[in-house]
Amino acid sequence: MANAIEIRNLIKKFGDFTAVNDVSFDVKDGEIFGLLGPNGAGKTTIINMLLTLLTPTAGRITVGDMDVSKKREAAKQMMGLMTQETVVEADLTARQNLDLFAHLYHIPADQIPKRIKKALDEAELQKFADVKAGTFSGGMQRRLGLVRAMIQEPKLLLLDEPTTGLDVQNRTTMWARLKDLNKEGTTILLTTQYLEEADELCDRLAIIDHGKMIALGTPSEIKRIVGAGRMLEVIVKPEDVNRVVSLLKARFELTASVKGDRITAALDRDGESEFTKISAMLDHEKITVLSIGAHLPTLEDVFIKLTGAGMRDASGEMQGGRMTNIRWR
Repeated sequence: MANAIEIRNLIKKFGDFTAVNDVSFDVKDGEIFGLLGPNGAGKTTIINMLLTLLTPTAGRITVGDMDVSKKREAAKQMMGLMTQETVVEADLTARQNLDLFAHLYHIPADQIPKRIKKALDEAELQKFADVKAGTFSGGMQRRLGLVRAMIQEPKLLLLDEPTTGLDVQNRTTMWARLKDLNKEGTTILLTTQYLEEADELCDRLAIIDHGKMIALGTPSEIKRIVGAGRMLEVIVKPEDVNRVVSLLKARFELTASVKGDRITAALDRDGESEFTKISAMLDHEKITVLSIGAHLPTLEDVFIKLTGAGMRDASGEMQGGRMTNIRWR
């Protein structure tokens, strides 16, 4: 399969600060590729270098068969962009927003009405075509932003945090639309800080932290970094955390990670038996267990294993809720 994007040894420095540190990956034609990481990880900087808005300190970026540093305008014509911020011309109607961008992309005049109609249909904004975009809800503006990015029918769509600020319903709707676009042949590169979004959408992804790429592969391949078994999660009183970590190491040879009052550790393939023994041990030691459970490895488990910090800490947002009670799943 040919590559839509090739990035080799990409580095971007701002003075003494290295925002992107020797990153290399390919995006294959027809796939959804994700850059997953917390705010400040370097994801948007990579997108800006792809768009030639920033010049790399070192490294090479190829879009199709073009070196973007040498064929900037031709490379940009292949790409559509939807930014993290919802940017629409508030005083223009939905139709006028689309018409403006159609002209900016030099779409032939006789094709513009057809493109606008298609965009309005896809965004489910037919009834609001002549309503000012500034009056739209956040979800409507994001839908308009997406079809506006597709108005020139690009081969490659770049999405920088496409669902930031959307509620669950609108986020799910956006996911469905992106899947449809991909099935229609659009290659998608998206950045996200949402673990469930990367898991739901991406054929492959790279995890970025502090400017470095720390994992690359399919979601399933990346999850196997933490092991083939399930992940134990125990929540106890703060004063008991160190004791539980020591007991897991001494009696089960498990190396645990700790975030606040939450203790996690990778269980063996025969995890159910091990889980039962750990539960019995905690009961025998009279340790108050607020919650205990086991689950299949998640992308957050990988992130914690590789960085020692959860995405919730790095991004300032809770990426999923705690388990309650005792359960095996």
